[in-house]
Amino acid sequence: MKRDPAAGTSSSATRRSLGAALLSGAAGAAVVLVSAGQTWGEAEAVVGGAELPVSVSGSDVSGLPSACALVGLAALVAVFAVRRTGRVVVAALLALSGAAAIGSALLGAGDTGALEDNAAATMGLAEAAVAGVEHTGWPWFSALGGLLLMCAGLLALSYGRHWPAMSGRYERSARRAPRGGTAAAERPEDIWQALDRGEDPT
Repeated sequence: MKRDPAAGTSSSATRRSLGAALLSGAAGAAVVLVSAGQTWGEAEAVVGGAELPVSVSGSDVSGLPSACALVGLAALVAVFAVRRTGRVVVAALLALSGAAAIGSALLGAGDTGALEDNAAATMGLAEAAVAGVEHTGWPWFSALGGLLLMCAGLLALSYGRHWPAMSGRYERSARRAPRGGTAAAERPEDIWQALDRGEDPT
């Protein structure tokens, strides 16, 4: 029997899209989470002629990118636990979490509010000016991670209907007990056949 070339091509495309989505989603979440712990901004806190260096991490600037990464990671796993409409909804959530991570990272790239708050805490004052503000490239890495998450969600929306789902082999409906007897009344050969099929006759 000849194999259908179209079926082989479709299967190969499904595997490629699945692998790309898993790699993109996992890498994107990791990049966002790692970036959140890095320094996003540095400056000098200036009060009465005194200057002290202050810096803020991504989590100090905004906790939203990390939250979006965790939501996206959970959605990436959940894609394989649901089917049909549920899979579309989860895939959309994955794409949206990536988009939100991008937006929040870009907004935090030029933020000075966290630096000012840190400067005030360092100086022990309600307000403190900051000078010589410098921003690092980590917000852009965080945005890149969000982009990878969004790509994973778009792949799931486009190809997710062809991806496998978690096995339902253990999801059985309750069986009615036979009239006038129980499972113990089954014939021995039926039990052996069930074992051969990988089923638990008990």
